[in-house]
Amino acid sequence: MDTYWMYTALGVYLLAMLFLGYVAYKKTSTHEDYMVGGRQLPPLVAALSAGASDMSGWLIMGLPGAIYTTGLIESWIAIGLTIGAFLNWKFVAPRLRAYSQVAKNSITVPSFFENRLKDSSHILRIVSSIIILVFFTLYISSGMVASGVFFESSFNGNYIVGMLIVVSITLLYTFFGGFLGASLTDVAQGLMMMVALGVVPVVGVISIGGIGATTETIRTVASGNLSFIGYNGFTVAVVFSIVSGIAWGLGYFGQPHIVVRFMALRTPAEAKSARRIGMSWMIVSLGCAILSGLVGIAYFSHVHQELPNSETVILRMSQLLLHPFIAGLILAAVLAAIMSTFASQLVVCSSALVEDLYRVIRKKEATQKQLVLLGRLAVLLVALVALLLALNPSGTILQLVSFAWAGFGASFGPITLLSLYWKKLTNWGALAGMLSGAISVFVWDAINSDIYELLPAFLIATLIAVIVSKVTYKEHPEITEEFSAMKDMLAQP
Repeated sequence: MDTYWMYTALGVYLLAMLFLGYVAYKKTSTHEDYMVGGRQLPPLVAALSAGASDMSGWLIMGLPGAIYTTGLIESWIAIGLTIGAFLNWKFVAPRLRAYSQVAKNSITVPSFFENRLKDSSHILRIVSSIIILVFFTLYISSGMVASGVFFESSFNGNYIVGMLIVVSITLLYTFFGGFLGASLTDVAQGLMMMVALGVVPVVGVISIGGIGATTETIRTVASGNLSFIGYNGFTVAVVFSIVSGIAWGLGYFGQPHIVVRFMALRTPAEAKSARRIGMSWMIVSLGCAILSGLVGIAYFSHVHQELPNSETVILRMSQLLLHPFIAGLILAAVLAAIMSTFASQLVVCSSALVEDLYRVIRKKEATQKQLVLLGRLAVLLVALVALLLALNPSGTILQLVSFAWAGFGASFGPITLLSLYWKKLTNWGALAGMLSGAISVFVWDAINSDIYELLPAFLIATLIAVIVSKVTYKEHPEITEEFSAMKDMLAQP
């Protein structure tokens, strides 16, 4: 009977996602509609969509699992992300919305780089697209791994069967609804995630006997669980861990599936209200995710149970503490976190293949109908490759996400910031910085340093981009004119 209620709740959720995908499908007719929703996203949709597509299964599985295993020292990642997200909304969102329109109405990150820097060779656009396909395929694969783990932990189901079910549903609404389909479902999924993250720890605290009993149990399990510097006080390893956690925030400036939401806003001025909505959602959700991991430590100690996979802490608590139908809705929220992210990433990969590779390589212009069809086929292709990688996962969800996050942050983050704020960035400087950022991530990861690879790779990419730009800079009247036009658009109410 319990399984029946949980499957019912899950079925209601999946049908609702398909319905939203259908609504988006009816509103999608042109290539621009499919890729950026016709630049008509209201602030609420843009904010919750950016947050939901950003956090993924990491928010409900990866972060609580890390807190459950190591304690509050893992919360520095959440702190770094909060700072990075605020700076991204404050300094990147309005400028990118304005500049992407001024620069020949660019609708993808690679096309923006090319149009902003007047790269007639198309090399910058092609390399950007390849980087997107490489890192996003790994990122999407992490979402598929999370979906398989979800079904194993929640229903004692088969990893591959569960993964195929989730992938199929996500593909359906993304295939037909494109960017708008991903964005509308993100709103529902983002709200579900926030509610789930709030309900589970509260019920857990009540079952343990209150805040005092919960806190004391957490300390009893391990004295350093409630310390932001861990068990052993300040050491070199702890300093590296804190610096690495905060460095996660640098990744925001280069995430294509997030910054494309900025490009899709109705006006640059609406970035301000979107920032307030998005940051409120993020602070509540991250705070509750951290709390869930801590309460999980106390709860499983209180009931004398082992948790074989720490990343399933919220899944198991919801099943043990809540009515099966409510638990099913919580499980649906976990699924929402997973689906929201890789749906958005599929759309970005589709745009990289069609808008930034196909349309550049094939000189003959395709019709709008043909471009939309190609975009949908590209979604299927990328999903298939990611699925093959997810059949035999080589790391935890957090490990897979952290590597892809670093890859985008180091490759695109410095170039995005320099494009928006420094007129003297050149196409060769951007290309050199982008490649050095991507290569540095792979090299630093191979070194297996205690410092998160994003930080050194970001700094290296920035330095190289600036040096090469200074060497290759020549004044370009059109760039100067567009830079001024971008500032004029920002000044409009």
